[in-house]
Amino acid sequence: MAMKRIFLDKISSVTKNASLSHDVWVMDSVVPAEGAMVAVEVLEDKKIYNQLELVTGRMSTMKKGDLLAVALGTRRALKGFVGNVPEKLAVGDVIQVLNLGGVAGICLSENFKEVGHALNVRVLGAIAGSVLSGKSREEGAIVPPPEERALNIKDFTIFTGKDHLEKTMKLIIVSGTCMNVGKTSVACEIIKQFAQKGKKIFAAKLTGVAAMRDIENMRDYGAREAVSFVDAGYASTVANGEQAVRVTKGALDYLASYSPDYIVVEFGDGVYGEYGVMGILKDSEIQAQIVAHIGCAHDPMGAVKLAEVCHEIGAPVHMISGPVTDNSVGTEFIERMLSLPAYNALSQGEALTDYLLSLCLK
Repeated sequence: MAMKRIFLDKISSVTKNASLSHDVWVMDSVVPAEGAMVAVEVLEDKKIYNQLELVTGRMSTMKKGDLLAVALGTRRALKGFVGNVPEKLAVGDVIQVLNLGGVAGICLSENFKEVGHALNVRVLGAIAGSVLSGKSREEGAIVPPPEERALNIKDFTIFTGKDHLEKTMKLIIVSGTCMNVGKTSVACEIIKQFAQKGKKIFAAKLTGVAAMRDIENMRDYGAREAVSFVDAGYASTVANGEQAVRVTKGALDYLASYSPDYIVVEFGDGVYGEYGVMGILKDSEIQAQIVAHIGCAHDPMGAVKLAEVCHEIGAPVHMISGPVTDNSVGTEFIERMLSLPAYNALSQGEALTDYLLSLCLK
């Protein structure tokens, strides 16, 4: 099995826990598995959706000729790309970058109006290295000379999935009808307001596709620690079935070990999406830990259906937020038709938090 050494121009954030060096070894064979770390060459320039989130959290424009470290994964984004891990993959094959976090695969469909076509990249090989037991992320996970082993983000986890919750906690969860309905804004506002009131807040984003942006925002707003499914070794939570529930329980127990006052959890995408949100919300062990559930929607119809579905599965919504609450048309409808409070996180952050505190402290 031949190997060669290359210098990476950009290292994508999906690989963050591996602490990759820019100077890496690549193998001339690639196993097409979710999470497999692959070196690729950018084949073109794009004008839109052309940035890569680096392991530092900084956004960098991908340019033709750049050599990148990415990880194979799956995506199902209504306002982005639809793609899978390829069934077969060899050096020289062309695949696509599916999201800003560096998840790559075969693009099957695209929302051209929003993101254009998916950026084409050529496979250079599987990134190889050594997985060192007992070494922290800060100490580095890859050292020369590498073993003849292809690396996967599953080799570098902070926590693992669990079948059952072992700890008790107070969960404030944020769900929504779809992507881009204000869930992260709501979660961050809650974190900020609670932290400023002296509460010890931890946070997580537990469904979606890999990116550091939302997790780093949570830290910026006052979360003492924040994790995502990437920290359990997953590039996304698409098609993982029961694994999404196991990852959620593993993340919650990990955060609960720090004895937070509250854990704020955002579920990326929508309850009806393909990222596993419905299965998580249906789980009785998780339901038992929820002290507040905020649902986000674009419009009144979405808010009604979200509240209806969550009530039916045993995870009732306690408040509506998102763009539907941008003015009194939506808030009055929600209060009248659903008998639920409606607060906008961007303009009514303190009122939203005060209501939550009255709910959580009952």
